[in-house]
Amino acid sequence: MKIVVAIKQIPARDSELRIAPLSRSIDETGLAYEINEPDAYALEEGLRLKQQHGGEVIALSAGPSRVSQAIREALAKGADRAIHVEQEDPGALDPLAAARLLAAAISTETPDLVLTGIQSGDLGYGQTGVILAELLGLPHATLVMEVEMLDGAVRVKRELEDGWFQRVELPLPAVLAIQSGIGTLRYATLMGIKKARTKEIKRVTAAMLGVAPGPSSIAAGPVSFPQRNKRTQIFEGDPKDAAAKLVEKLKFEARVL
Repeated sequence: MKIVVAIKQIPARDSELRIAPLSRSIDETGLAYEINEPDAYALEEGLRLKQQHGGEVIALSAGPSRVSQAIREALAKGADRAIHVEQEDPGALDPLAAARLLAAAISTETPDLVLTGIQSGDLGYGQTGVILAELLGLPHATLVMEVEMLDGAVRVKRELEDGWFQRVELPLPAVLAIQSGIGTLRYATLMGIKKARTKEIKRVTAAMLGVAPGPSSIAAGPVSFPQRNKRTQIFEGDPKDAAAKLVEKLKFEARVL
């Protein structure tokens, strides 16, 4: 079984962010980067399926040269080889353009299963996996919490709202968008890190794939940090009435209940 896992490199969650000139984006100077968390879970699921059913896992990522760090991490964890679609300005791509690049790279592999994360931690569009499935002409499922391989098909458990789940069976090949928390993430071993240095990383460009992603159709407005302010409200009087007022505030103003 051949599994392609699409991974994205995003700024690390503990990075100190600064706003770039013109206030249209984040200044990437000096940022640390890491694998997008849902994509890390997608990789983990791909490696688990490989352990159970054999085959190979191919890590796929689009971005500048710094993306090689995320690719090496995926290889160190157990991916067999990787494809790096070199794209100097990934932020200029909308989900459709990004999916076009990934689909072109995947089409040369004819995988049985394509795994992506449900969304990215930096932009959070949650559309790339769905569009990727459409471009490849494959069935797909999102919010996947469990994967079971069948004979020529795959059965998945999808997370819905209010604690509900849905089980769906799809024919192979298929595209699955994996939800965070589907399993326990593994760490790269010292032996895995050593082996990663010798594993193949195929580097391609949009021109080599015959794809013209096109400009982004999404225009960003001014970016700013949220204003910090403190407000204290004291509910006096009868404790029962004060509790009722507090609940009302939490429901309709703070919207946390």
